[in-house]
Amino acid sequence: MSDFQSIDALLASASSDRTPLPPAEERRSLREDLHLTRAQLAQALSVSPSTVGGWEAGRDPSGEVREAYAYFLEGARTKLAAATAAAVGELADDKPAEADQAVGTDDTDVLPAPRPCVLCGQLARHQVEGFPQHLDPAKCSTATSVPAPPEKPALRTASRQPVPTGKPGRAGSGVKVVPVGQRVQAASDTPDLIGSAVAAVLAEHAGDVEAATAALIKRAIPDAMALLDHTRKGGRYDVVAHPWLPDILRKQTARGADQVWEARPKWSRPELPAGEHEITALDINGAYLSALKTHLPLGQLEHSTGNHHDRRRAGLHLITPPAWDHGAYLPDPIGNRDEPGPLWVTEPTLRLLLRVSGPKYGLCDPPEIHESWTSGATEGLLEKFRIALKDARDQAIAEGDDATLEYVKAMYSKFVSTLGESNYNRELYRTDWMHLIRSQAFANLWWKAHRAYDEGLMVVRAMGTDELHVTGDWQAVFPEGRGVTEVKVKDTYTVGTDPDQPAQPSEGSS
Repeated sequence: MSDFQSIDALLASASSDRTPLPPAEERRSLREDLHLTRAQLAQALSVSPSTVGGWEAGRDPSGEVREAYAYFLEGARTKLAAATAAAVGELADDKPAEADQAVGTDDTDVLPAPRPCVLCGQLARHQVEGFPQHLDPAKCSTATSVPAPPEKPALRTASRQPVPTGKPGRAGSGVKVVPVGQRVQAASDTPDLIGSAVAAVLAEHAGDVEAATAALIKRAIPDAMALLDHTRKGGRYDVVAHPWLPDILRKQTARGADQVWEARPKWSRPELPAGEHEITALDINGAYLSALKTHLPLGQLEHSTGNHHDRRRAGLHLITPPAWDHGAYLPDPIGNRDEPGPLWVTEPTLRLLLRVSGPKYGLCDPPEIHESWTSGATEGLLEKFRIALKDARDQAIAEGDDATLEYVKAMYSKFVSTLGESNYNRELYRTDWMHLIRSQAFANLWWKAHRAYDEGLMVVRAMGTDELHVTGDWQAVFPEGRGVTEVKVKDTYTVGTDPDQPAQPSEGSS
């Protein structure tokens, strides 16, 4: 047979028919619209979840698995089309009733008397969900000027130098007001920014998960800010993104720290009872992610004096902390501090101290508040941002999607760390937010230590944001898993052998 005959025979036997597949972006949306995880689909097709991820990033399967995958996609498309048609029919039937319903509500009210705006401090005639605020940005003095700092009371310990209203190297003129945006946003207008970014980067790196993960981490900060901006579209409040800062938030030296005490715990039980103890080191999942739910000041911080706390405001407070007499079995809420006397603490630390000193717990005396820098605040400012990150994290864990998981971790951790002195985040400069979020993570860990103690466990160590060492049946107290409301085991170790000698926690076991 000649070469040409061989080629003719090969072409005759070959098939040009390959089962068509929809575009990569449609493959993922078809699966997600049916609320199916990659792991579920991978199990049905006898492949790995990462293989499904590669297909959804643009790689094409071959052979019998291609036929099976195409069958699934076509079936998903048919099922979703039928569901959409049914929903349209129901909508047509209900349309007259729905036409009379309002699309949304506006929580803007006219004040009976002008009150200081939470952003600029000047008198405003309206309020948004209880917070006085100028509705017209042109009338808000934050858009054009920055008020001068008040006189420093004698109680402040360190000397101060005058500070400029703007900050060199930051975007804008030093003050930027982030608008409240639209009140109503349809669900169909809410894109999956995290999923789209992961899919695009995976496609760019031809499905190479390791390379895609590294690329995603590099873009975590601008992507986090884009996500925050998107979730702010349904927000109710304006935010001053580049406010004037009081001296306590400014570094005392180029490489030094400012004056704010975050109450980071670094505590070990001084002595364990005699005998052998099996200790479990628990890892608190998503500590900074959970801490995004905290009371954050909206506008520029304003100064006040006196031993008074307004729960509608948040910021920084100069306090004399109370004595703590329970260090033998619980960490001090103020953290490890050797120097006596007043110190500047954040809102979460103050609220923790006020709560544990209250009638329900009665663990210490109330702290004495000397002066404060605060602004009108809300606990839900970053809630949509937090939920978007949490949902993406949960889905990534369920699907074994390591690229998305590492990307999300980098987004929320770098978001917090770059709110202060950073050249990587020029969109939002709120050093006070950075301190408050960190302190909230520390306060959350303290409450977990207290819960363990209250449930009969012996607390052995509390460190940083996410490390809690206990003895006893911890699984009866804390659910185990990888979710943000769960804990996972970091380590187990045994201390103490001589029943007649007191045991000591192991310093090298963390």
